Amino acid sequence: ISLSEEKKEIAVIISYWARMARIKLGWIPEFDKFITDYTVHNIFVYSIDYSAFDGNQFICNGSDSRMVHVWDMKNKEKIQSFNKHLGSVFCVQFSPYHHYSCRCNIICSSSNDKTIRFWDIKKGRQLQVFEHTGAVYAIDFSPFNSGRYLCSGSSDKTIQLWDVATSKLLHVFNGHTDFVRCVDISPLQSNNNNGNKSNNIGVIGGNGYTICSGSRDKTIRTWDIETTKQLTVFKGHADWIKSIKYGSNELGNIGCANTILSGSDDKSVRLWDIRYGKQIQVFNGHKDYVNAVEYAPLVINNIGISDGSNVICSGSNDNTIRFWDIRSNRQELYIINADDQDRGIICLKFLKLKNNRIGLCYGCGSGYIRIRG
Repeated sequence: ISLSEEKKEIAVIISYWARMARIKLGWIPEFDKFITDYTVHNIFVYSIDYSAFDGNQFICNGSDSRMVHVWDMKNKEKIQSFNKHLGSVFCVQFSPYHHYSCRCNIICSSSNDKTIRFWDIKKGRQLQVFEHTGAVYAIDFSPFNSGRYLCSGSSDKTIQLWDVATSKLLHVFNGHTDFVRCVDISPLQSNNNNGNKSNNIGVIGGNGYTICSGSRDKTIRTWDIETTKQLTVFKGHADWIKSIKYGSNELGNIGCANTILSGSDDKSVRLWDIRYGKQIQVFNGHKDYVNAVEYAPLVINNIGISDGSNVICSGSNDNTIRFWDIRSNRQELYIINADDQDRGIICLKFLKLKNNRIGLCYGCGSGYIRIRG
């Protein structure tokens, strides 16, 4: 063989064993094995969520079809659909509040039709409707009080806080100057942890918890739930912020504690330090909009999937999912190249599979939901 061909073969061998070493060192899990996929329609899958109940595992999704679908992972089939939204469904989540309070399985969804709706999977009916004055891009349940409280972000430039038990709007957070595209509620913050996780002070309690929000105004803002005050404004992105996630505080000051992860239409992934209110890292490599970011779970406990690691991942319109080590600004740890027909990675979700395995589920611009493990 020629010298150039020999160099190529050597490079392939080195790349393979370097990747295997990274896996063994716990930097990235093995996501090469394709498990299954689900076809929604020939439309964008904007959001996916996962839950396990009645001895089975389920996925729900929201899309451009205006419908919310529920899938049985064991039988790989759709078991329920809800069709009362009048616009694209941007976000879906299984409701922890209903699971803990009444042992029923409810999905919450938000839409371009300016509503947030709750759906009873078993009975196949709508339960509640909350309303914004603009499209509702994002929702998130509180990690305290058994998920009783829900925050939402909208094109009306507000973040709103709701009491799911009473269907009441508790507070409206104002400060963004453009669409609010994503929201997340923190774990208990170590720099404000003098409160009990289920206290009853302030608006709803939640002392030590905050909300972060990302907007088309190119800023990320944090808000104190107890006092309802704006805390910090993070600036650095040059375009829409499409996705934000709080890091876990499970490992104290190790790994992703006290951080916020963000992805933007400026093609970058960024990491922010909550305590000091500044940017820590910028990860460049994507060739198109970054639609989704997640802390990669490399540890599984008896309760669920832990996100206490040093690895993050991101999904982009460039049809790739990239893994990064937050301790380094270097090149990606690993890249998953999606199928050409997928037309971009729109959303990501890590799943707890059988035998303590981790699965990576992602929704595509083509209407596919794919799972690797």
